Parts: sequence; structure tokens; C-alpha cells
Amino acid sequence: MPDHFSFHRFHLVIQAAFGWENSHLYQFSENGYQSDWSISTPSEDEWREVKNSRKIRLSEVFHTKGQSFTYIYDFGDDWLHTIIVEDITDSDAATADCIAGKGACPPEDCGGAWGYEALKETMADPKHPEYKELRQWLGLKKGEEWNSAIFHISAAKKAVGRL
Repeated sequence: MPDHFSFHRFHLVIQAAFGWENSHLYQFSENGYQSDWSISTPSEDEWREVKNSRKIRLSEVFHTKGQSFTYIYDFGDDWLHTIIVEDITDSDAATADCIAGKGACPPEDCGGAWGYEALKETMADPKHPEYKELRQWLGLKKGEEWNSAIFHISAAKKAVGRL
């Protein structure tokens, strides 16, 4: 991740890697919901300090290897992610890259971690009463399978590289 990227662009990279649609609010903060301030899209009804994610660069916040930060997406589904700085290099990279992943990304609006677990259980049982409905919701065509264990690194790399 190039350190000259804004936090908004970082958000878009995460969205691309997950195959999400950027249709919900998000925030970055030191301690999740318990933080005194966050980096996001400011609005008039904030109850704490919000720094504009389009104006704050990653290099302004991330300084040391091992530093962690929280990324929250979709306050209804409540996707909580811990961002950890694995390394800081002097790279002049112009684009982000996805170097690894594990498992299928949760579909947008699936109900958070609990909803995703329920989705995986339902999709593993073709006799489940909601199986056909969820196949349709996932947009699967006849004969097409959905496997929660498969991560498509090439698709993630392509999506992330466009930003």
C-alpha cells in the first residue's frame, strides 16, 4: 500500500479486495468504537472528532512496524478489521497490491460475521430450506458452485491494482 494514499483511497482498496460495493459508511480509528477520534467522511452530526479521510495520508498515521489501527465498514453488519503495519519500505509504488488472502470474501449485506457463518452453513447443505433462495441472492447460475474456502487472488489483485 503506497503511503501517499489517502485513507479514503485505502478504504476503496479494501473494498476492491473484498469485492464489496462501497455502499456503507466506514471509519478508521485507533481503538474502534472507543476511539476519541476517527478518520472517515465528516458529517454535521458527529459526536467526536472526525478527520477527513480524503485529506489524511497513510504516512501521517502509520509510522512503525507492528502499529495497528481499526477499520470498520457497514455499521449495521459491523465488519471490524484490524490493520497491522507489517513493513515500511522506501518503495515508490504507484498502486496498491493484494499479496495474499484466505477464503471467500463475505458478500455485501450478508449480516456481518454471524450472517456470513449462517450463509456458509446454508450453502453447505443443498437440502436447507433457504439454499435455493441464497443461491439466487448470490447470483449463482445453474451448475455454478460457491465455496467459502476459495480466495481468488487474481481477481483481488486486478481489482486492487485499478486503484
